[in-house]
Amino acid sequence: MAGTLLPFARSAVAGLPDARALSFSHTHTGENLTLTYAVGENYLPEALSALNHFLRDHYSGVVGSIDPHLFDLLFRLQCELGGSEPFQVISGYRSPLTNMTLRQTRGGGVAKHSLHMEGKAIDLRLPGVPLSDLRDVALSLRVGGVGYYQTEQFVHVDTGRLRNW
Repeated sequence: MAGTLLPFARSAVAGLPDARALSFSHTHTGENLTLTYAVGENYLPEALSALNHFLRDHYSGVVGSIDPHLFDLLFRLQCELGGSEPFQVISGYRSPLTNMTLRQTRGGGVAKHSLHMEGKAIDLRLPGVPLSDLRDVALSLRVGGVGYYQTEQFVHVDTGRLRNW
């Protein structure tokens, strides 16, 4: 019975005035995801599970637990920037093994204690929004870390301590 009510419940939740939704396109897996992840102060467990899976380590398939506050940060970015396109995800969760491998093979740029391994970081861009604008708005929100990778064409945001590079 609950399975038959679920599509209605999803559309009903999405229509609530205090619902928070996000859209993503993953550059490595080719997957897309649009969902409502929270209503008011309440995160939706089914949506968080879907986001955890979507933002899994794309190298190994390992699924981590993503900090729901990271989604709130992305929602705030989306609201400030007014972008109508989905966020393009370059990297979400990273397993410790993947992180170590990347550190050894990328010649720098991958932190030993990366917040990607804690589900507190994401590398992304927003089509139609200049990368520098995405960085500047992320910095203005004063939430966590912001890394600007102009050559690689992405911005890193996280829910760790306030810092930038």
